[in-house]
Amino acid sequence: MAVFRHLYESRLRRLIHTSSSVIFGPRGSLTATTMALSDADVQKQIKHMMAFIEQEANEKAEEIDAKAEEEFNIEKGRLVQTQRLKIMEYYEKKEKQIEQQKKIQMSNLMNQARLKVLKARDDMISEMLNEARQRLGNVAKDPARYPALMDGLILQGFYQLLEPKVTIRCRKQDVQMVQASIQRNIPIFKAAVKMNIEVRIDQDNFIHPDVSGGVELYNANGKIKVANTLESRLDLMAQQMMPEIRVSLFGANPNRKFLD
Repeated sequence: MAVFRHLYESRLRRLIHTSSSVIFGPRGSLTATTMALSDADVQKQIKHMMAFIEQEANEKAEEIDAKAEEEFNIEKGRLVQTQRLKIMEYYEKKEKQIEQQKKIQMSNLMNQARLKVLKARDDMISEMLNEARQRLGNVAKDPARYPALMDGLILQGFYQLLEPKVTIRCRKQDVQMVQASIQRNIPIFKAAVKMNIEVRIDQDNFIHPDVSGGVELYNANGKIKVANTLESRLDLMAQQMMPEIRVSLFGANPNRKFLD
């Protein structure tokens, strides 16, 4: 900068000495004159012109700085806005993921609670049925109820099979009762279906002793079976009446539209 200023001053001096008719007017403008300039006047004019040039340079520099600052602020604002949008998008995505995870977790907890309730209900029903099975033995011990029940089980088996030859299995201690029931039910069956029937008791294979009572009926070749034991009748009744049992124990299900 100092070298530039020195060269510039030298050129101004030569210009002023060779053109004595030119002097600097206000703000560095050139005006015509016939007066000769002294060295002091030349230095004064040089300083005045340098001040003008420096002022113009400073104004230009300030203009450039202002424009650069404006462009910087615009670019900075654009970058900030872009990053802000990215951050907002990121956290919106994270929020949705967290919300989805909460829904999944809540659904899993509700399903687990629902399964626990269903298991507790099933356990209660199983306990109730087990208690009913234990009480079936009392039915077979009742001499007033059991023979009538046996008549109904055997006659129902005849109607279900509709076979001319039937084999009956029963408990060993029920053989005489079953024989008497057969004699009572054959005439009823013949009168109802107009078909002869031959019935025998399987003396080689009895129902398992753990069975509370009742009979099993087979056709002639043993391929068709009607299980009319007390346990099988209890299971069938429990299956058919399970909706009513559940309503009695746990109340009606508001979400269930069909009871079939």
